Amino acid sequence: MTDEGAGMDPRPSKPRKFSTVQFIGAASIVVALAVMALKYAAYLVTGSVALYSDALESIVNLVAAVAALLAITFGARPADKEHPFGHHKAEYFSAVLEGALIIVAALLIFREAYDALLSPRDIEAFGLGMGLSAVATALNGVWAAFLIRRGRRYRSPALVADGWHLLTDVLTSVGVIAGLLLAKATGIALLDPLLAVAVAAYILWSGSKIAMASLSGLLDEAADADIQARIRAAIKEGGGGALEAHGVRTRIAGPVVFIEFHLVVPGAMSVHEAHEICDRLEAALEAEIEGSDVVIHVEPEHKAEARTTGAIQL
Repeated sequence: MTDEGAGMDPRPSKPRKFSTVQFIGAASIVVALAVMALKYAAYLVTGSVALYSDALESIVNLVAAVAALLAITFGARPADKEHPFGHHKAEYFSAVLEGALIIVAALLIFREAYDALLSPRDIEAFGLGMGLSAVATALNGVWAAFLIRRGRRYRSPALVADGWHLLTDVLTSVGVIAGLLLAKATGIALLDPLLAVAVAAYILWSGSKIAMASLSGLLDEAADADIQARIRAAIKEGGGGALEAHGVRTRIAGPVVFIEFHLVVPGAMSVHEAHEICDRLEAALEAEIEGSDVVIHVEPEHKAEARTTGAIQL
C-alpha cells in the first residue's frame, strides 16, 4: 500500500488461514490431555520420579496449548482503531509464556529428584509403565512434527514454539525410557532420580531457548535472508517504470511480513502513473510473500534521498 493507507490493512482478507490455525490449536489441547493422562498413569503405576518429570512436563504442555489457542484467536482479530497494525504479536506472548512454564516445570522436577536421591524408590509395574510412556511419546512425536510443519506454513510462532516444545518432550521421554531400562537391567535405583535431573536440565535449556526466540519477535525481528532475497527480486521484477528502490525494511509479526521501502520515480511522472507502479509492486510482493503488508514511499527523482549501497536499480 502507498503512504496514504499505511498500516491500515494487516491482511484481514484471509480469515481461512487463521481459522485453520485455530483448529490446530484446539486439537493440540486434546492431544495434550491424552498425552498427560497416559504419562501420569505411567507414573502412578511405577512410582518412577523420572516418569513423574515426564508427566509434569505434560501438564505444562496442556497449559501452553490453551495459552497458544487464546493467543492465536486474539492475534487473528482484524485491525482496529487502537491496533491499526493488527494483533499478530499476541502469539509471541504465548511462546514466551510457554518458555517460562517449561522453566517452572524444570525447577519442580529438580525438587522431586532431590527427594528421590535422598530416598531411592523401587519401580513397580515396569512393563505397563514403559508401555504407557511409549504410546504417549509416539503420539507426541507425530503431533510435534505436524505442529512445526503447519506452524511454519502459516507463520504461526505459537504453533512452532508448541511443536518444538513437544519435540523436546519426545526426546526427553525417549531418554527416560532408555534410562529406566538401564536402571532395571542394572538394579541401580539411583539412576531414576539422576535421569530426572538430566531431563530437568535439558528442558530448562530448551525453555530458555524458546523464550529468547519469542522475545526476538516482540522486538520486530527482520525477515530471514531468504525472504528478503525474494522481496528484492519481486521489487526488481515488478518495478518497471520507476528508477530505484531503496531503504527496504522488513519486520515479522506472527503470520504477517511487513515490508517498507522508498520508490524513486522520474520527476515528471504523474501521480496516476506512480500509483500504478505501486499497485503492481504490491501485487507482486503479496503474490511472492503470502501474508505480506506493503508500504511504499514514493519519491520524485529530484527529491530522492541519497543513494545507499542496498539500492535496487530498476
